[in-house]
Amino acid sequence: MTAGADEIIIRRANIAEVIDLRHAVLRQGLPRSEAIFPGDDAPPSRHYGAFRKGEIVCCATLHRNAWEGEPAFQLRGMATAPGAQRTGIGRRLIEWMERDLRHDADTLLLWCNARVPAVGFYRAMGWAVASDQFEIPTAGPHVRMVKRLAPG
Repeated sequence: MTAGADEIIIRRANIAEVIDLRHAVLRQGLPRSEAIFPGDDAPPSRHYGAFRKGEIVCCATLHRNAWEGEPAFQLRGMATAPGAQRTGIGRRLIEWMERDLRHDADTLLLWCNARVPAVGFYRAMGWAVASDQFEIPTAGPHVRMVKRLAPG
């Protein structure tokens, strides 16, 4: 998808394309291996990227991971390069990802462990808080959030 004059292309990506951005934004100061998640290479996993002039500026990954016993995708590794934050690129990537899922996925339930500062972003995208706050030792305070996509 090409979007406007800023020449952003949003598409499915491969794991190698997202690791460095994930590491730089979400796991800075930790070994690069900390940006590689279990399931990244599993066949049902999906990686998404927003690219400007061939460089990834935003990414997200979906892993098959049940939510309260129901088939679901867990959103993980959502990261936006510092120079692209607060420009709407994260919203555009999530919207593209949701359209992609509606197109060919059999599961339309999403959930994530959202960093507390990102809760407003996800709420604006239709996600709901589904847990009390909890701490992830290497990443800070989080809450679980969920979203059920409408078919179609």
